[in-house]
Amino acid sequence: MSEESMPQTPPFSAMFDSSGYNRNLYQSTEDSCGGLYYHDNNLLSGSLEALIQHLVPNVDYYPDRTYIFTFLLSSRLFMHPYELMGKVCHLCVEHQRLSDPDGDKNQMRKIAPKILQLLTEWTETFPYDFRDERMMRNLKDLAHRIASGEETYRKNVQQMMQCLIRKLAALSQYEEVLAKISSTSTDRLTVLKTKPQSIQRDIITVCSDPYTLAQQLTHIELERLNYIGPEEFVQAFVQKDPLDNDKSCFSERKKTRNLEAYVEWFNRLSYLVATEICMPVKKKHRARMIEYFIDVARECFNIGNFNSLMAIISGMNMSPVSRLKKTWAKVKTAKFDILEHQMDPSSNFYNYRTALRGAAQRSLTAHSSREKIVIPFFSLLIKDIYFLNEGCANRLPNGHVNFEKFWELAKQVSEFMTWKQVECPFERDRKILQYLLTVPVFSEDALYLASYESEGPENHIEKDRWKSLRSSLLGRV
Repeated sequence: MSEESMPQTPPFSAMFDSSGYNRNLYQSTEDSCGGLYYHDNNLLSGSLEALIQHLVPNVDYYPDRTYIFTFLLSSRLFMHPYELMGKVCHLCVEHQRLSDPDGDKNQMRKIAPKILQLLTEWTETFPYDFRDERMMRNLKDLAHRIASGEETYRKNVQQMMQCLIRKLAALSQYEEVLAKISSTSTDRLTVLKTKPQSIQRDIITVCSDPYTLAQQLTHIELERLNYIGPEEFVQAFVQKDPLDNDKSCFSERKKTRNLEAYVEWFNRLSYLVATEICMPVKKKHRARMIEYFIDVARECFNIGNFNSLMAIISGMNMSPVSRLKKTWAKVKTAKFDILEHQMDPSSNFYNYRTALRGAAQRSLTAHSSREKIVIPFFSLLIKDIYFLNEGCANRLPNGHVNFEKFWELAKQVSEFMTWKQVECPFERDRKILQYLLTVPVFSEDALYLASYESEGPENHIEKDRWKSLRSSLLGRV
């Protein structure tokens, strides 16, 4: 396919300018009315039908990439992707008929590459939409129409399909691994009861170097980030569209498995940190473990891995850990105080947001993939997107789709898309990764019990709790 006939696709980072979207791309003469409303060349709202029309290329027009991403991301709040796909197919066929009443091959040549480009962007950016058989059927239909017209397109269609199938296969494999990990996870306490203390490993025996551990954590973070589809951010907030009469479609739309798996990983890491600190019998060993995790957290900060950093800090701030006053007295806490200050939640996480902006800047001008790494504190990212979603209506009083809101949403999600595509520059260490992902951790009760066993209860409330935990968890009174 010749280069000049194909619309060019800028990288994600270049997609949205600082104001939220490219200012001058949206005003095209035929759309200033047609159900779309502009202000200063910015598309602010439109009827759903007009927005769908605006997505579909014709002989003289190809939609801007930011528009494609924003509309495909947000349209699922109003209709299923497969319904949208059906309408797109229908419009493509219509356009082809109108421009091509006598089967003029030349016209087909003009529109086919554009339709193919649109399908390619959809399958590359939202591949999980195509786990739905109805989507796949529509895609194959339309692709077949394009491919039957011209030899050149056949190759491109094949390439697109193969790439999509590879992505979906990788996703299924990842889900199997996750399922396997969660089915084998046990509580550390059960293991302690069955294995005597002597053969218990701890994290320092598996990885004595905090730098290496921070790098292996970054591997896990980047892999899990990479499997989150951009649409999961929107699907997490799907509610009933007031203009939608189909009651059944909502349960089906909540496809947020990879996003949930990532949040579970954060919780696991926090509990793992607390477990490793509460386990050792000797105070000096516990203090050494705290200092080790402070070094790991510091290295995570330097790498730009804010999610692991925050998980480690929350593990250290869990009450079973923070109540170990005699242990903490042996720790040099100056470094920890600096990290806590960085992740301090006051003023809406002002310090963290500043550090994140710094890392994002560094990433844009990076020469090595190491400098490109930005792993945001994930639950805060979700919260920001949640508040953006709650703060504005999806529709305006006249029934138009509030597109101004979706530009903002797409801007936040597209930044995340840039970050999740970074290759991890560190070497994998299977043994350490295995330990981090599968070693049993204490439940909250078991953490408290271990904490009381290490440094006895300080008051009646703690004493009573200790007694009841001993009887319920250890069967001892």
